[in-house]
Amino acid sequence: MYKKIMVAVDGSETAQKALEEAENIASSYNAGLCIVHCITGEEEADKAAGNAILEKAKESVNALSIESRLLEANIAYGTNGISDAIGEAVKSWGADLLVVGTANRRGLERFVVGSVAEQLVSLVEASILLVRPKS
Repeated sequence: MYKKIMVAVDGSETAQKALEEAENIASSYNAGLCIVHCITGEEEADKAAGNAILEKAKESVNALSIESRLLEANIAYGTNGISDAIGEAVKSWGADLLVVGTANRRGLERFVVGSVAEQLVSLVEASILLVRPKS
């Protein structure tokens, strides 16, 4: 069913859970796995931190075929920029499934900050699995 699975990571516990889910699905379907991380700055320190998150994620996965991509988002667009960068990566890689962790924001914080996961639902044509944090 799924041939290419993409998972977005940010170093959080919820992103780690999303990575574990993506790995399980990739193993079940013998699918390729692509791990992406989005940075919002162009400084070398931002890129180094992003690459460290990707490397840590790759080290924790035992899937057969793993790729990783460091994505750059336009900070001027806030969470929209991150969603756009991830959405474009899904499209360009041809992912069948996108796995993302949710921040589980509520009320005013969700209204003001928005949700990358929520925005991805309207942007991405692939299936999306949202992984919630522990309650």
